[in-house]
Amino acid sequence: MKIGFIGLGIMGRPMAKNLIKAGHELVVCDFNKAAVEDLVSCGAKSAANGAEMAKEVDVIITMVQNSPQVRAAVLGENGVAETAKPGFTLIDMSSIDPVESKKIGEELAKKGCKMLDAPVSGGEPKAIDGTLSVMVGGEKEDFDKFLPVLKAMAGSVTYVGSLGAGNIAKLANQIVVACNIAAVAEALTFSKKVGADPELVYQAIRGGLAGSTVMDAKAPMMIAGNYKPGFRIELHIKDLTNALNAAHAVNAPVPLTGEVMEMMQSLKAYGFEKEDHSALARFYEKIADTSIVK
Repeated sequence: MKIGFIGLGIMGRPMAKNLIKAGHELVVCDFNKAAVEDLVSCGAKSAANGAEMAKEVDVIITMVQNSPQVRAAVLGENGVAETAKPGFTLIDMSSIDPVESKKIGEELAKKGCKMLDAPVSGGEPKAIDGTLSVMVGGEKEDFDKFLPVLKAMAGSVTYVGSLGAGNIAKLANQIVVACNIAAVAEALTFSKKVGADPELVYQAIRGGLAGSTVMDAKAPMMIAGNYKPGFRIELHIKDLTNALNAAHAVNAPVPLTGEVMEMMQSLKAYGFEKEDHSALARFYEKIADTSIVK
């Protein structure tokens, strides 16, 4: 299948490469010319913008930072919608506000075009090895049609419901991940403060009910003081902002999300926003005056 791909960042670039590996023909676009050249060297073709790309393909994947970037890429000047033909499908794999997903979908529908919102979870490592989890909203027949494309980038692809439901599921995922990371950091800092080895405590509890994929991914990073980003704090702040906005719009209380958001905001104030979200351990290090780093 010939596919357009807009957004070749930390997640988009390996995702696009996995599509090429699966045998798809790609047309790519990004402001980062080095990223575009990298994909071209792998066999992709480049396009100057979304409007140029939409002349060549019937499906485009967007993987950009947030709602304004998706709107600009699709509905802005030289955007996808300028040249998209009836029957065209947009698959937005960015993590954005579900309300905005629906609005963009409504604009595309006026031109006879379709849209799926298909945000991902798993971070850069899973983007590289093609085992991301994808949550998809939109028409079921469109999901079925493009399922093989999504599976080329993912280990798990789940249909959630109508357009916007994919991003609702992603925000729920980000709430659980954020609160889990904060709980792990709090528990390990508590362990160190009261006299136990955090690494041994982690080994003791990881096999029980407290154990989780998040704990196994992030506790070793915290103990090593390794905050090289797989998913940056600034991006998790973006996701929690969308979660809080969506929750407030329907009067859904999310007090734990609000607490973790403030922790992340404090780390941003200290200049740690480019670090991995496991750096929530730094927040506890500051308030407890105790480091769990070995």
